[in-house]
This record gives sequence, structure tokens and C-alpha cells, in this order.
Amino acid sequence: MPPRTEQLSVFPAFFRVEGRTAAVFGNGDEAFAKVRLLLNTQARIVAHADRPEADYHAFLIANGIETVRAAFAPEQVEGAILVFAATGDAEQDRRIVDAARAAKIPANAVDQPDYCDFYTPALVNRAPVAVAIGTEGAGPVLAQMIRAQIDQLLSPSLGRLAALATSYRKAVEHLVPRGVSRRIFWRRFFSGPVADAVANGNLPQARRAANGLLRSLDRVEGHVWLVGAGPGAEDLLTLRAQRVMMEADVIVYDALVPQAIVDMGRRDAERLSVGKRKGCHSKSQEEINDLLVDLGRQGKRVVRLKSGDPLVYGRAGEEMAALRAAGISYEIVPGITSAFAAAADFELPLTLRGVASSLVFTTGHDLTGDVLPDWASLAVSGATIAVYMGRTVAASVAERLMQAGIPSETTVAVIENASRPDRRLLHGILRDLPDLQHRDELTGPVMVIIGDAVAGANFELSEPLVRERIRFDELARS
Repeated sequence: MPPRTEQLSVFPAFFRVEGRTAAVFGNGDEAFAKVRLLLNTQARIVAHADRPEADYHAFLIANGIETVRAAFAPEQVEGAILVFAATGDAEQDRRIVDAARAAKIPANAVDQPDYCDFYTPALVNRAPVAVAIGTEGAGPVLAQMIRAQIDQLLSPSLGRLAALATSYRKAVEHLVPRGVSRRIFWRRFFSGPVADAVANGNLPQARRAANGLLRSLDRVEGHVWLVGAGPGAEDLLTLRAQRVMMEADVIVYDALVPQAIVDMGRRDAERLSVGKRKGCHSKSQEEINDLLVDLGRQGKRVVRLKSGDPLVYGRAGEEMAALRAAGISYEIVPGITSAFAAAADFELPLTLRGVASSLVFTTGHDLTGDVLPDWASLAVSGATIAVYMGRTVAASVAERLMQAGIPSETTVAVIENASRPDRRLLHGILRDLPDLQHRDELTGPVMVIIGDAVAGANFELSEPLVRERIRFDELARS
């Protein structure tokens, strides 16, 4: 096996093609694909197709693309800046490339890497911004997979934002000193209120924000995003959450947020852990509120990263109240709450026609007091109950629900670390639930789902909740 190297055999570059000729030779799908790719640019496309296939021919006409209906002749490459040989005939493609090389024109032969002076990339187009992915001809499918991932990461408004930046470049060069000040200006331009306004389709507001930024670089206002990190799996983080994490000056995160998700933020953003987990309360809620206000007053753009969704047992209400009182702008970025991820892991219908039409979110501690909550009657009538933070109070939860009239045989699903590779699934019935408080090996966040609809879950990957049942099953199998 050859030694691994980080050096490329090609040099990535962008050709200037505006108003210049790109010649595509071929009649079928290969030529069709090259023309579609070139339409992302302002090149003058000339299609050399003596017998174009019907769909390709219709496309050329519909898009007003100049077409040469003649068999290949070497002089046809003259005047082109790029040549694409896409006839489907390997020998013919080599002849086309040879003619282009004789005229000192870069050429590309489809599926013949050795006859390519350049490779066509998988393209993510946010004109004037472009991301080109190449694999040196080794893996077009891989390049397309990467392109799809990058396409999801980049805001659809990125091109409009870049075009707006172009219109401000001369003003910035005149008004903002070169060096650190100018770098700060552009970072705030591309990640602040200007970018937000462009993303919302409000160009006049974006221009006002850009003009204000030019006038008052030293008075940029802070902003706080309350972001749901989801249940733990990195690929369940929303695209909006990923975007704002790349814009943040500071990321303030809870202990339940996995480090892998925290690491997805901007590389040079300051990271502040504030605990907020049983046994490791590094800061009180009041201290967190004060921290967010202080960072906002410093003009920082802050991501407050919370497990699950910030509005579901995330104490976002207190943080929003503190920010409002201080006059600091903020917004909510929703996340996937743990109940939904847990149900997905169990393939469990949270609502089921004719069985459960209501869903209750609660915490185990809501069921430990002397007075049953108002929603208890819903549970008796068949609602599905999703219990957050329920392991240590499982016995009390089971007892109170059975006292309220829920049958002890009601199905129960228990999920630790929902959505994550190390998740653990347990199942049983309501009277089994007290055993959960003795499961000291369950150190991750635990979700308990109770109700008749739970019986429709897939229990193939779960284990019985009661340990004795595990031993009985092992004896039965022996």
C-alpha cells in the first residue's frame, strides 16, 4: 500500500469564463451533463452535436444554446477557452482532446482521467460564491455526496449576502482601516444583523444594518440565540443551529450537550460550560442569566446551547425575561426534544388513532408532590405521557399514576441517551417502573414514555426493565 500523502495531484483553481467560449462535444447524457454544469457560469456555451438525442436537443433549444450540427473537425476547438469531450466514444474523445491540446486549450474527456487537463467538480452554487468538490477523477459519487452535505450547510441567501458585500467593498476600503479593524468589520457583516436581514429577504434592512456598522464599529449591539442542541446526535442538529454556531463569538453550553456538538461551533469562539446537570451545577440559573446579559452588553454574539429544545424544560423563559429586561435582542432556534428522539429509537407512535390522541410532556418531579397535576385526567383517558428526568423518582411516578387510575399493566418504554450510538432501551409495564431507580448504570439522560400507544413500539432491540425477568428468560432458554 503506498504511503499516505496530503498532496494533491491537481491544483484547484477557477477559470475566468465570462463571455468566453466553452465547447462541448457529444450528443447524449454526458454532453447534456456538461452543458448543465456550464450553465452555472456566464460562459458562451457552444454545443457540437451532429445528432443530439431528443431530450438534449430540446434542452439546447429551450435555453438558446448555440449548436453546431456537424461531425467533429479539429478546427472546431479554435477560440475555445475550455473543451469538453463527451461523445461516449473513448477514441473519438481522445481525438478531440488531442486537437484541443495542439491548440493549447485545456480539455476534459469524460471517464478518461489520463486524458483530462482538468476535472469537472461537483458544484455548490451560491453565486458569486462557489464551492467545488473534486476527487481527482477517482470518485464522482463521493463528490456528489459531499456536495449534498455542503449544500445543506450553506444558507440559500449566501450568494445575495456576498453580492451585497461586493457593493460595500470600496466604502469599506475608504472608511475602515486595513488590518484587524477591517477583518472585524467583515466578520460582523457576514455573521451579524446584515446577514440575518438578507436571510429574511429584507435587503433594505440589510443595507441599513451595513450602513450602521460602517458608522459605529465600536457600538455593535450584542445578540443572543437560545439554541436547541437536540437529543445528542450531531446529525439531528438543525441547519439553522449549525449556522448560528458558526457566527457566535461565545458558546455557552449545558453539561448535557455532547462535546462533539459544542465543537461544531466556530473554531475561535469562546466556549463557556455552565453545568446545569444534577451533581455538577457549576452555575446557578441566576448566574447564567447575568452571564448572558453581560456578554450581550459587551456586544458579543452569543449562542446559549441547550440540550433538546430550549422551550421544553430548558428554563429559557427565565433567560428571555432577563435579556428583555436588559434590552438585549435574542431569538429562539428550536431543537428536537428528547421525547421525539426517544420515540424514534423505539419506533414508538406517540399518538395512535383510536388509542391515544393526546401527548403530555412532564418531569418526574411534577409527580412527587401531594397534589396531582391537572393533566392526570388526560393520562387516565389514554394520553401518552413523556416523562423527562424520571429515573430517580420512578417509584413515585409509578405510584402516583396508578393512584390516579392508570392500569398497572400499561406499557412503559425507557430510553437512556436517546438518538446516540450508546443509547439503551428498556421496556416493561407501569408496575415495573420502580426498578428503574436502582439502575445505577444508567448515567445518561433518561426518558420514560408511558401509555397504551407504547404497546405499538418495536421491542426487538430493548431489554426487560425488571432484572428478575431477564434471569427468568435466560433460564427458560436454557
